Amino acid sequence: MNATLKMRFANRDRLKKLLFGNREKNGLLVSVVMYTLLISIGFIFLYPILHMFSISILTPQDLLDSSVRWIPRSLNFTNYRLAVITLDYFNTLWKNVQIALFPTLLQVVSTALAGYAFARYTFPLKRLWFAVLIFTFVIPPQITMVPTFVLYHNLGILGSLNAFLVPALLGQGFNSAIFILIFYNFHRQVPDSLIEAAEIDGAGHISSFFRISMPLAVPAIIVTLLFSFVWYWNETFLVNLFLGFGNTRDEGLTTLLLELTRFEDSYAPAITGAGMPPPDPVNEGIRMAGTMLSILPLGVLYLILQRHFVESVDKAGITGE
Repeated sequence: MNATLKMRFANRDRLKKLLFGNREKNGLLVSVVMYTLLISIGFIFLYPILHMFSISILTPQDLLDSSVRWIPRSLNFTNYRLAVITLDYFNTLWKNVQIALFPTLLQVVSTALAGYAFARYTFPLKRLWFAVLIFTFVIPPQITMVPTFVLYHNLGILGSLNAFLVPALLGQGFNSAIFILIFYNFHRQVPDSLIEAAEIDGAGHISSFFRISMPLAVPAIIVTLLFSFVWYWNETFLVNLFLGFGNTRDEGLTTLLLELTRFEDSYAPAITGAGMPPPDPVNEGIRMAGTMLSILPLGVLYLILQRHFVESVDKAGITGE
């Protein structure tokens, strides 16, 4: 009887360990639930992209045929060729890179310096300025766009990249406050003994900043670079407000997303100007091809820097800011 009970308890323990696992290994039930959630979440994120790609390779005949849903009768990349011409893709891509990259580099430097100043120095009204810093992050930029527009007009920087370079250099780029807070937390974690030892060896404030604090803040630098680049890349409203200023695409700076909003108006003139036959009306396949081309650079960037991105976000604790 005792042997039978022991066997039942042993079988129950094995079943429990198989389903729920232990401290070292997840059980079958936990793994099934976890992977089901991950696959479901992944599908929710991937479905729009797969749907857009499927439509982007459909011919006009396939678009009108209700029996064709995901897989076209034949591969058709003409839509992408027409979208490249309409968006003036490579020229617009270079302009978009300028708008996103150069302000981002300046923003990394200015926010790192501001975060270092708040973390290492004591100065009058420090708490007040820190509160003002946080307050600037809370206020949506749309609320301050009118006085900002007037200020930029008085400074004569509207219609040029300086409308983004100057604020980024002064620590007032897109969402600069959150980057200052990230650098502030990193610089505050640097032991005072390291800074003091460097000062004893003759290092000044700038030398201590670049040779000691910044090498330890690499995760914060990567997070600032990636998030700032993406936010500048995806911005359309302020780009149109500050850089458009009546310019056409050939006269000034623009972005892929901004040109995507003008896609239908640009389609016929662009195709005709490229020396091609008069185009058919723009269809959903061509629109989706333009959308895929506009998100392609960020997708490639994320695939290349995925490991560094995830590690830096984890170390910087940006989700807790």
